[in-house]
Amino acid sequence: MPEVTTPYTPGTPCWVDLMAKDQQAALDFYRDVLGWQGEVGPAEFGGYAVCALNDKPVAGIGPAMAPEGQPTPPTVWTTYLSTDDADATQRAITEAGGTVMVPVMDVGTTGRMLVAADPSGAVFGVWQPVDFIGAQVVNEAGALVWNELHTGDVDAVTAFYRAVFGIEIALMEGMEEYYAVNVGGKAVGGATKLSHDPPGTPPHWLTYFAVDDPDSTVDALVKRGGNVFVPPFDMPAGRMAVVADPQGAAFAVIRPVPM
Repeated sequence: MPEVTTPYTPGTPCWVDLMAKDQQAALDFYRDVLGWQGEVGPAEFGGYAVCALNDKPVAGIGPAMAPEGQPTPPTVWTTYLSTDDADATQRAITEAGGTVMVPVMDVGTTGRMLVAADPSGAVFGVWQPVDFIGAQVVNEAGALVWNELHTGDVDAVTAFYRAVFGIEIALMEGMEEYYAVNVGGKAVGGATKLSHDPPGTPPHWLTYFAVDDPDSTVDALVKRGGNVFVPPFDMPAGRMAVVADPQGAAFAVIRPVPM
């Protein structure tokens, strides 16, 4: 199992979480479909649950809470990019044309976080680790394996993520309209044009979880009330599907081609 024991390089996706209207239903669903262990967390952290795979943190599921006077946020998976200075990153986001949605806050002694949107409108989180580095198992069945930016303006977001995180977004070798999200010369995610999504889809970061068998995973997901946006199909990186949980949170599952 690929375990992560040291902090992620700044700019690297390091964590994903979901704010669900029915937290317990979400915990039960992902337990059944991806094999996670998780339970409602302590009250001082708003009940936030750190889900585990074989006792290693893999993702978070919390209860959706609306800011005072605001509607409840949509049920979506959020990708967090690592930083070593959340305050400096927040300033850089604003200076580069992004929008800070949740300002920097301390999360106990685990770390510091914020939520923002890039200039195209794709929402992402930022995580500065203290006691908690993020996902401690990745690239394994049931764990995070890829994060993909869907945007209507590749040029604008390329300049933004470079200025804020030092990320380079460039065409992936052998692909016509698919881009690699590179940190330190290594692909840590992907990017694609929003025109490939159904009309009306907003800019977003899509979370991919690895599975051993996408077809049986999709069958299990449907039986538990999930929905299928794109049925399992073969593509250069493996066999994948795009789906949603019963509360509407979209994500992808993939059986990657062995490296």
